[in-house]
Amino acid sequence: MTFPGNPSLKYLSVAILFCAAPVAFADGAQDVVCSGGFGSFHFRFGTGVTVSVGAQRHAGFAAHACEARLEWEKQNLVAESGAWQVDIDALGADLGLGSPVVAFQIRKTDIDGFMRYEIWSLRKPPRRLSVLAGGDWYGAADTHLDGRVEIWTDDAKAINGFDDIPPGALDFAPPVVLRFEDKKLIDVSAEFQPEYDRRIDALRAQLDIRQLADFKASDGKLKSLYPPTPEEWARLRATKVKVLEIVWCYLYSGRDRQAWEALGQMWPASDVDRIRAGILSARAQGIRREVEGVSSGPPGLLTHPKMKRVTVFYPPTQAATGSYDLAWAYAPGMSGPGKPDRTFSADTFPVKILMDRPVPPDGSSVSLRAEVPVELVIDSAGKVRSAKAIANPDDDLIRATAGWKFIPAFRDGSPVASRIRMGITPFQ
Repeated sequence: MTFPGNPSLKYLSVAILFCAAPVAFADGAQDVVCSGGFGSFHFRFGTGVTVSVGAQRHAGFAAHACEARLEWEKQNLVAESGAWQVDIDALGADLGLGSPVVAFQIRKTDIDGFMRYEIWSLRKPPRRLSVLAGGDWYGAADTHLDGRVEIWTDDAKAINGFDDIPPGALDFAPPVVLRFEDKKLIDVSAEFQPEYDRRIDALRAQLDIRQLADFKASDGKLKSLYPPTPEEWARLRATKVKVLEIVWCYLYSGRDRQAWEALGQMWPASDVDRIRAGILSARAQGIRREVEGVSSGPPGLLTHPKMKRVTVFYPPTQAATGSYDLAWAYAPGMSGPGKPDRTFSADTFPVKILMDRPVPPDGSSVSLRAEVPVELVIDSAGKVRSAKAIANPDDDLIRATAGWKFIPAFRDGSPVASRIRMGITPFQ
């Protein structure tokens, strides 16, 4: 899944002082491993379970559909078949379910507006541990680089067609952040209020006094009102949508009082009771039906972000040179600074799952062959949290890294955050 922004990390020796900034909510189309029968991925995990995603086959021929398989000890299990899209969001990550897992994102048809998120154990024999449904995207991330992995999603199905508003008229569905704690699915959205506040601020900046006054003078439903032009009706609906999105951001981040205060200030007074009941009913039919608990609010660290010390490991050195520099040390298409001191060395390199490298703007033969060295911080869920070009700056490339996915580095059998260097070409 693609995160549009990467938190910036400040390196201090081999530790990082990390200001606890959450991962941004995703928007827009996502690159996937397999879509319409095109694309594939195959990897044998350390537990002996092989994960395969690719075109579904009939009588040896590839179909315009995707499937996911898990294989071990000459046994074969089809986790999904006949889907338009099958993607791997995380592989080898610890989602708090007592086992390393593979998390598949599945879209059954090319017009399916919702995605299914299936989490499978990678221990033998593999089994399905959890299924989430109703969001139009999902993304696991070790948001604070503390080893705890959140699943970022939205409540798209709950508000689909809400108050006769087509999905295309919404800027976004209500965001939701989930985490497995003691193998129970907990809604921890309230721990990430600053991210919701950024959305609220952006929405408020798009509203002006006249727009709000015109909408408050309406009936709220926009059905009994007949504006003089279609353009005016469209402006009223756009205002209505932004007000709803502000209320949802407060409500879904655990701030009910602020949600209803905002509703009272910006919604037509005669329609407040109706729309409030509708909002509560829709939320009750959404992701709240799947969770087993709700976080009461953000801990002090997340309410008032402070500098938090976390460790980001380096990949294993190929030769104990005794030097600590940025010389290349290649391993499966990747590289990392050699360091003989095991204190900050991981046992494995990250392994790429999906990397979309945009073609350089000039498209010249020289630029198409050019390798751009980049330095990445990859979290324990395999997501890129920081990226910078070491040479030949390429803004498009750096933006693209937000959607890259990896099997994370491991240390003592557990996934860890790591810092690596890679040489990227347009056809990586």
